[in-house]
Amino acid sequence: METYLKLLENNRKWAKEKQTHQPEFFNELAKSQTPEFMWIGCSDSRVPANQIIGLLPGEIFVHRNVANIVSHGDLNCLSSLQYAVDVLHVRHVIVCGHYGCGGICAVDQNLRVGIVDNWLRYIHDIKREYAEELSKLDDEARVNRLCELNVLTQVRNVCESTILRDAWANGKEVAVHGWIYSLDDGILRELSEVQHKPQSVVALKI
Repeated sequence: METYLKLLENNRKWAKEKQTHQPEFFNELAKSQTPEFMWIGCSDSRVPANQIIGLLPGEIFVHRNVANIVSHGDLNCLSSLQYAVDVLHVRHVIVCGHYGCGGICAVDQNLRVGIVDNWLRYIHDIKREYAEELSKLDDEARVNRLCELNVLTQVRNVCESTILRDAWANGKEVAVHGWIYSLDDGILRELSEVQHKPQSVVALKI
């Protein structure tokens, strides 16, 4: 059987199992989505948002890109964030990176991998900003720390976006979280204090 056909077969099995155990599952899901959470994560195939936090379809709104970057010039990410906050009224925005991120490793090693190099310039900026701290670490620790610094920087970018600033100014209760996932043990770790108002961003420790 062709590999892609196996995916269609898996889908039918999954749908049948859902209908057997939860007959109204798809009817309810089709009506609307009311997620409490938004996830901004890496595209890495080893970090599937729903599975690692145990949520069902409809319970988390997901945006993923290489190295979980939140750029003020990326209308794709900002549109997703704006829709999540203003239309879906999510209460939590989670920026989640992971150790061993391929994009971070490429930046650390100054590798050229193609057009994505242009996207990874954002990570090079972080590497340059924290060069002194990173220079004191061994190879593994340095990459891990750059992964963490990237998450913290993207949390700051979310908080400083017009979307969150406007939401907070209008009294919306939206919290922003910075997490990192370990591929070695499957555990998520909090990297930042919860950001829930403009004043707290100033104190965001990086």
